[in-house]
Amino acid sequence: MHKTLPTLTAMAVALGVSLPATAAERVTLEHDGLNLVGHLAEGSGAAPEDGVVLMLHGTLAHGRMEVMTAVQDLLAEQHGLNTLSINLSFGIDEREGMFECDAPVTHGPEEHMDELRAWQDWLADQGYGPVTLMGHSRGGNQIARYLTEREPDNIAGLTLLAPATFDADENAEQFLEQTGTSLDEALQAAREKAGANGGMLEDHRFLQCEALEVAPRAFIGYYEPGPQHDTPSVIDGIGTDTQVIIGDEDDVVPELPERMEALEDDDRIRVDTVLGAGHFFRDFFADDAADLIAEFVRR
Repeated sequence: MHKTLPTLTAMAVALGVSLPATAAERVTLEHDGLNLVGHLAEGSGAAPEDGVVLMLHGTLAHGRMEVMTAVQDLLAEQHGLNTLSINLSFGIDEREGMFECDAPVTHGPEEHMDELRAWQDWLADQGYGPVTLMGHSRGGNQIARYLTEREPDNIAGLTLLAPATFDADENAEQFLEQTGTSLDEALQAAREKAGANGGMLEDHRFLQCEALEVAPRAFIGYYEPGPQHDTPSVIDGIGTDTQVIIGDEDDVVPELPERMEALEDDDRIRVDTVLGAGHFFRDFFADDAADLIAEFVRR
């Protein structure tokens, strides 16, 4: 296991140094009747054929949230890497910013993977070379699933920043506390409605959203218990070089270090720890994460 000491971070904070920002170009892609949004940053001195990092955000977030912006800009400006940070649409045309629980949810994991495929095809059409897949939090889980379930070509590696874990019992208990309904009952109702093509679930819980319209397929995709939601399980035995970056102060996935211990003998998987970093690698901990990602990409 590699460890990064936060000496550069501490020095930068003490001196009040700010990181240079890289202007990422907003790009759109028409897919399945929607315009998808991404932000493309060209690495300093890099050509498209040198490759690109395709970045996916976490739960109901977007590709220019703080952690994604910081890492993308650092990879481009300081490390000369091409990057594309995308927004999952959730069925919303030109979706920007955080999902505010104010629109129907029509898309689940399968649709997310379709969008990743569309963006990878777009990058190939633009002449970009090998793709390194990168995801943060739940986005780490979903982009790892994209790799293992869809088996795309031309993937150079997979890098996961504080990827999501999953515990079925904990998930069910949380749903019951939030809704007063058992998850088994909610899933059964969603399956019946999906089978009957009965339209949307009304006033329904979905992740952080208390009550909105949700497509049964999307609800099932997010809530059906299984190892597909647990990133260590997804990457166990993976055939692609993979990096997992952990913040040792992460209180969102505090069990991740222990979970990764069982996979350390896999010579395809590298585990890096950023000391002092939380789940979102705020401020100059993003610099430590970007250094590790760049080192992995250029391994």
